[in-house]
Amino acid sequence: MSVNYIPAVFEVLRDTDRCIKCRACERQCANEVHYFDEDFDKMQVIEAQCVDCQRCVTICPTSALKIRKNQNEFREGANYPQKLIIENYLQAQTGAVLLSSMGNPVDLPVYWDKILINASQVTNPSIDPLREPMETKVYLGKKSLDIKRGDDGEIIPDTEYPQLELDVPIMFSAMSYGSISYNAHESLARAATQLGTFYNTGEGGLHKDFYKYGPNTIVQVASGRFGVSKQYLDQGAAIEIKMGQGAKPGIGGHLPGKKVNADVSQTRMIPMGTDAISPAPHHDIYSIEDLRQLIFSLKEATEYKKPVMVKIAAVHNVAAIASGIARSGADILVLDGFRGGTGAAPTRIRDNVGIPIELALAAVDQRLRDEHIRNEVSVVVAGSVRSSADCVKAFALGADACYIGTAALLAIGCHLCRSCHGAKCNWGIATQRADLVRRLNPDFAYKRLVNLVHAWDHEIKEMMGGMGINSIESLKGNRLMLRGVGLNDRELEILGIKHAGE
Repeated sequence: MSVNYIPAVFEVLRDTDRCIKCRACERQCANEVHYFDEDFDKMQVIEAQCVDCQRCVTICPTSALKIRKNQNEFREGANYPQKLIIENYLQAQTGAVLLSSMGNPVDLPVYWDKILINASQVTNPSIDPLREPMETKVYLGKKSLDIKRGDDGEIIPDTEYPQLELDVPIMFSAMSYGSISYNAHESLARAATQLGTFYNTGEGGLHKDFYKYGPNTIVQVASGRFGVSKQYLDQGAAIEIKMGQGAKPGIGGHLPGKKVNADVSQTRMIPMGTDAISPAPHHDIYSIEDLRQLIFSLKEATEYKKPVMVKIAAVHNVAAIASGIARSGADILVLDGFRGGTGAAPTRIRDNVGIPIELALAAVDQRLRDEHIRNEVSVVVAGSVRSSADCVKAFALGADACYIGTAALLAIGCHLCRSCHGAKCNWGIATQRADLVRRLNPDFAYKRLVNLVHAWDHEIKEMMGGMGINSIESLKGNRLMLRGVGLNDRELEILGIKHAGE
């Protein structure tokens, strides 16, 4: 007889006095945790299948359910915490690579939380965003150094290079159709359109129903080239070449076959039910020169009307890589930090490979300035941008705009249960099961996302006003507005900021 060494991660607590046996929890749980036991006339649970998505807790009409972390503990030592013990048991049981979803949960420094924002008091008057104009519109793309004026002395807008115009400095990062549902994709597209910003298709192509959102769409070209065609490229306002992503630097993408239904199959141009595995490298890119060739191939294919972006993971030599990308002809550089979310990544890669976005951003911005090529490329940051305060700190460290992914999904209903790769998302987001997808209503979801970004935009204006700054452009790279707390001298040096009190 085999022994199951792996305890349930969560305990499902049911108040039997409150439970009315309506079986709503059973109907709502895609993981089949709850079931009605007719012999004992009561609801029972299979705790090992619970992922703590909170669907049953939310839906229970009598608030009879609670879920908490399993209190059972192995005998631990500093070298082998419970998490590692369980992961070893899992691999011994399956012989498989461990897969995880969403961002890195490891207890490593979050530098956003160790950076504080400066504010004006007496000598540099603050600005009230409710009564005075504040500019959070940004333009992404290569900028000319020359200022041209007409006969009347007014500045002539720089139209030499294609630009993305953002009414708010926030975009929705790459989440492919396949990794997320049709309804989730539609929610992102509709929100981006209403907000005057952009969402990214990810590496899964673009469903033809969403072509109408093209003016607010960034189409991605990844190593697998899934869904890439001339028609696809023509739909987007910009094209993003994905070289890597923060959640899994150095490896390719993976969409499990159980998520590849008929629509996903047609959009990605792959057979139904087959795993979509993109290779780690682009097999036509092994140098900056090769990257330049692809950049200009895409520009040529779209008549030089669209900016081309290059997305890379934040890694240890990221500043040098960014310098090469800026010189390769890219218009926008995307930096993705190691806490970035994902639909599926090897656990060991997600938790151990890459560096924090804060350090990568500061290093890249400084390198580009030192080489006098900062105007050659706009910089967008991604990878655990969690709040408006994180955005403001990112701008001061040198970012032109921010991508948000996990925060956007939370706005439309995600409960961060980190089980996206299982394809059974109870909230209709990271699934292709028709009965589950219906649970996410895009008519409501996109409005929640619009609300979130409007709230962030207002908070960004308030924080800028508190500094006495009235535009993102004036804040960009202004590290005098930041101070560190609890950081060592080397960390402060890389970030380019002073310690609090200085």
